[in-house]
Amino acid sequence: MEWETVIGLEIHAQLATKSKIFSAASTAYGAEPNTQACAVDLGLPGVLPVLNREAVRMAVKFGLAIDAEIAPYSIFARKNYFYPDLPKGYQISQFELPIVGNGHLDIEVDGMTKRIGVTRAHLEEDAGKSLHEDFHGLTGIDLNRAGTPLLEIVSEPDMRSAKEAVAYMRKLHELVRYLGVCDGNMQEGSFRCDANVSVRLKSQQEFGTRAEIKNINSFKFVEKAINYEIERQIDLLEGGGKVVQETRLYDANKDETRSMRSKEEANDYRYFPDPDLLPVHIEESLKDQIKTELPELPDAKKARFIEQYGMDNESAATLTSSRELADYYEAVMKESGGEAKLSTNWISGDLIGALNKAGLEVTQCPIDHGRLAGLLKRIADNTISGKIAKQVFDELWNSEASADEIIEAKGLKQITDSGAIETIIDTIIANNPAQVEQYLGGKDKVFGFFVGQVMKETQGKANPGEVNKMLKEKLKR
Repeated sequence: MEWETVIGLEIHAQLATKSKIFSAASTAYGAEPNTQACAVDLGLPGVLPVLNREAVRMAVKFGLAIDAEIAPYSIFARKNYFYPDLPKGYQISQFELPIVGNGHLDIEVDGMTKRIGVTRAHLEEDAGKSLHEDFHGLTGIDLNRAGTPLLEIVSEPDMRSAKEAVAYMRKLHELVRYLGVCDGNMQEGSFRCDANVSVRLKSQQEFGTRAEIKNINSFKFVEKAINYEIERQIDLLEGGGKVVQETRLYDANKDETRSMRSKEEANDYRYFPDPDLLPVHIEESLKDQIKTELPELPDAKKARFIEQYGMDNESAATLTSSRELADYYEAVMKESGGEAKLSTNWISGDLIGALNKAGLEVTQCPIDHGRLAGLLKRIADNTISGKIAKQVFDELWNSEASADEIIEAKGLKQITDSGAIETIIDTIIANNPAQVEQYLGGKDKVFGFFVGQVMKETQGKANPGEVNKMLKEKLKR
């Protein structure tokens, strides 16, 4: 039987406000447990929530970036359910009238562009956090996160593979960081995902029964969880069983999903408008103002990099994967005098490789854009060779010196004196008659031996282009 997978994602992005969505309590990460949950967050008697204006602005900014409908009128509702880390016994969220309506996001998979619909994005408060690791047979509750503003972004069921789901999630992650509405830190839980997965026969029109996989906080685990769930459901159906609508958890250690609870429907939550919060009115003037604050978005920046700097698609995607990296690239370009190819190759290759190895973001890079630009200038003007440049790069990474200071101190300037190079070549040819005879007899690979000998003799400082040119002249058949 031929099966088709249907996937929809619900992304929870913690908004980068300094205070919580309905209180003035801090949202800073890493405080001692239960020190940042105030009376409003806990829903104690007599308190009143007050909506955070900046959270609304961030939601509108996101909606505009995905070309979505911005509701002129939206309301908050109480979503009632019991869970140990939900202190009020209900969550303030949006139900029938979300702040952001239909929008879309384009993803690229295997060279093909696909449009994924966004059904809605609504504001809500986060719950607290259950802690299991440091307790023996018990669960701890940290309510610091309770009340942190969330934007829940709900996709249409438009994805047909785990690969597409990861591409969509990565694109959203990139976008919210570009906009500055979420820091995207998945380890800290500020960007996480629920995946709704179902399968159906390709001949079927209606969707199959879906299972929801909760709280996945890495791209790798999203892909693995979805692929496991697809196989589980197909095996179940082909064995004559039925898929049950339920909520499941992904166990990364066992690489499997397991049942958590039956999936609730909207009526199970007994939604009703929150009596303590006024409706939200978004005027056109506010939308117009926020539009002017939008940065150049990832797709537009990528297209510009291809056009302006002559990049291929892959390099442009890499260098615009974060706003900070794109800014770093353009700063290097400006200070290096427009060395586009060199800048592209060094930043997308050596620099990103070094950052990944060290586990650093570009904002933490030990080499600022001015010092890297200085290195590229010395490559471009043939002061040093590409091979020597890697040695200088390592020195830049581990010191605060400039490229020029390192080159001077270590005597790394490239030998460009053709007379000096010619003398060395003549000596090497004279000392290796057997290799000369082999080359003249048609063994072209021996040419590399002579290049290597010259570079060894000059400690890698000879200009490679000049060496190749002169050797070819000297070794004419």
